[in-house]
Amino acid sequence: MKVLMINGSPRINGNTKIALNEMKKIFDEEKIESEIVEVGSLSLSGCLSCGFCYKNGRCVKDDIVNEVAKKFEKADGLVIGSPVYYAGANGVLLAFLQRLFYSTNFDKTMKVGASVVALRRGGASATFDILNKFFTISSMPVVSSQYWNSVHGAKAGEANEDLEGLQTMRTLARNMSFLMKAIASYKENYPDSFPEKEKRISTNFIRHLDD
Repeated sequence: MKVLMINGSPRINGNTKIALNEMKKIFDEEKIESEIVEVGSLSLSGCLSCGFCYKNGRCVKDDIVNEVAKKFEKADGLVIGSPVYYAGANGVLLAFLQRLFYSTNFDKTMKVGASVVALRRGGASATFDILNKFFTISSMPVVSSQYWNSVHGAKAGEANEDLEGLQTMRTLARNMSFLMKAIASYKENYPDSFPEKEKRISTNFIRHLDD
């Protein structure tokens, strides 16, 4: 089994990385392969709304988004980590995620998702909610922990002093490991009982008067 972990912080070895590494320790104990991909320090632009991915299943910009898409497709779980900027996620990370999720046409159903945030003081819940939106629109179960998934610290390294936050990360990783293993076992033993997929229905909110 494999977990793909995305570090959305421009500080490669900052507090967000501390949170992800704390989870990685548990994944190692659980014999689950994990990989951390650094995206927060890259120069990435957002979606062009060009429609290329509709026909090709990949983004028109052949950069790290397409590279990570291949890993995402093979992964059983995805962890997204971000620092908190103005009660939201890092802009580079959001550009990356929007392009990643929108341009990939493989089925993400029952891939397990978890998001973690690092911050000095406020904005954790708002950022946490923003990141979870990517999972909940993709039929991906969202993992919970003993508290909202956050670690606190201003200067790089201070999150190591947030003992409750680090414990929350470990609990999150254990819960995620259990859920991924449970889903994998269910798929193996009950292959015909996996959730039925209906043909997608897409409607707009605006209607012409003569419709």
